Amino acid sequence: MDYTYLLLLAIILLFTKLFGLVTEKIHMPQVVGALLAGIILGPSGFGVLESSDFLVKTAEIGVILIMFLAGIDTDLEEMKHTGLQAFIIAVMGVVVPMVLCGAVYFFFFEDQFTVYNLLKASFVGSVFSATSVGITVETLNEMGKLKSKTGTTLLSAALIDDILGIVVLSFLTGFSSGEGNPVLVLVKIGGFFLFTIVVGVVMMHFFRYVAQEHWHSRRVAVWALAFCLIMSYCAEEFFGVADITGAFFAGLIMCNVAKSRKFVAKKMAVVSYMLFSPVFFASVGMKTDLRVINGEILIFAVVLLLAAILSKIIGCSAAGRLTGMTTHESLVTGIGMVARGEVALMVAQKGINAGMINPAILPAVVLSVICCALLTPVLLELSISKGPDLA
Repeated sequence: MDYTYLLLLAIILLFTKLFGLVTEKIHMPQVVGALLAGIILGPSGFGVLESSDFLVKTAEIGVILIMFLAGIDTDLEEMKHTGLQAFIIAVMGVVVPMVLCGAVYFFFFEDQFTVYNLLKASFVGSVFSATSVGITVETLNEMGKLKSKTGTTLLSAALIDDILGIVVLSFLTGFSSGEGNPVLVLVKIGGFFLFTIVVGVVMMHFFRYVAQEHWHSRRVAVWALAFCLIMSYCAEEFFGVADITGAFFAGLIMCNVAKSRKFVAKKMAVVSYMLFSPVFFASVGMKTDLRVINGEILIFAVVLLLAAILSKIIGCSAAGRLTGMTTHESLVTGIGMVARGEVALMVAQKGINAGMINPAILPAVVLSVICCALLTPVLLELSISKGPDLA
């Protein structure tokens, strides 16, 4: 047996953490450091890391765990309080980036208006539909504005934004599977959501019953992980929906089990960050081949970044104004929704796996995601500090 995989895992864990600590020191997300580690150690850099079946499958588990944690950390009560306003902002925060960023891709790389080309453009657009909640939350918290009405609405809109983005990904994945009958695709997707509701009700009651006596027991965390993996398998295998969709909704189901929710999330977070998540982020970095960058890709990256920023600001700010926010509050909300992170990278990876996103444009996508993550705190602080106090 070849034991090289042990050495590769050790290298990935050491360098993703090392680069993550460095980027954290200069007030950048640790995800950026993990991506840089993958780029530097991958084919674009020293060539130490190469993709293998083991790393691909380990990275896939990392994606699944990240999405499960995103689901279980969703605050449904917070979303209920902000209601329709947050929902409208979230819808605009998904639709406008999908259209604008998808149009940018179409303009640069497609010359025929076909359903297939439109589907590819939609996949690129969907990469930039989801908001990275963590970056915005951290910035608002540092400024003492997280509990303001605007901060609460922004947070809820970002959470709903992620859910809508996952639903959109489900539809795009279904239609990209090669199934010729659109009606059958819609039936399968509808079947998945019906399956999720039925299974969700059953499992929610099961976990609530178990949590009465064993909420702090490791068996609950083990069963929750098994449930997450089964939902991921069923989504992909039986319904043609992305496995991360199944994982996300498994997390949403578990977030309703109040007594064991935090315990399960804590245990899953350890499993995720100790091994699987670093491999995923490093693998994205490895696939970001800087050797394919040319003038066209660079120009595309700049235009895509502008579209990614402006689409959130314009879409979410307009929605904020329509729902009664002041100009300043709506602008802050739009800027707060600009941040992209893990979900964007996961959708990009799914698009590549489905053959809908050309790996050659991945450097432009990753660069845009990183820049959105870096620029959001700066723009958010400026917009808050230069305007009237937020309600």
